[in-house]
Amino acid sequence: MFTTTPLAERAIAIDFETATEARASACSIGLAFIENGLVVRVEERLIRPPGNRFSPFNTAIHGIRPEHVAFAPEFPDVMAEFFDDFEGATLVAHNAAFDFSVIRASLDLYGMAYPEFSYLCSVKLAQRHWPDLGSHRLNVLAAHLGLSFQHHNAAEDARICAEACLAMAAEAGATGLIDLASRLALNPGRIHRGGYDACSFARKPKRTAVALQG
Repeated sequence: MFTTTPLAERAIAIDFETATEARASACSIGLAFIENGLVVRVEERLIRPPGNRFSPFNTAIHGIRPEHVAFAPEFPDVMAEFFDDFEGATLVAHNAAFDFSVIRASLDLYGMAYPEFSYLCSVKLAQRHWPDLGSHRLNVLAAHLGLSFQHHNAAEDARICAEACLAMAAEAGATGLIDLASRLALNPGRIHRGGYDACSFARKPKRTAVALQG
């Protein structure tokens, strides 16, 4: 098992499950809070999606049904509990393009202002840090780290995402997740009042031809 390294920033791993193909249909959120190189808290909340409409395809993946969330709060009320935690923290998600599109689409649907935070994609981090793994899915990372795991449960997905990031940071000797991303040439994404910037790999510098002196 890996040893933890104190991290320079607060971090939160986040995962959403959705009720339909629509991004603004979150039905569950999981969060794993990282402080001083440890997962100190894991939370899960059910969310009632718009119209409480579910597709059979999505339900088959995560097992959440309309009756499970019939009396759950909607997205604005659930996120109000955590938005203060987001401010100033580094957020991370496994396949961040999906999870942060859920946040943006839901905020847009309900006419809510965007919070301010930087975020990272643990898939991209793992692709660079563990390039020899045959896959970088969460179940593969959990097995690689010797961790038990229940896939497609938002709290479990967030927990394994957090533990994988801590393992990568420890192995790399990084002072934090932003430092780890820098070492792996990954530009953090950012959600801010004016919109968002995607998380992306830094472009490799072009090689310049050197003329041989004869």
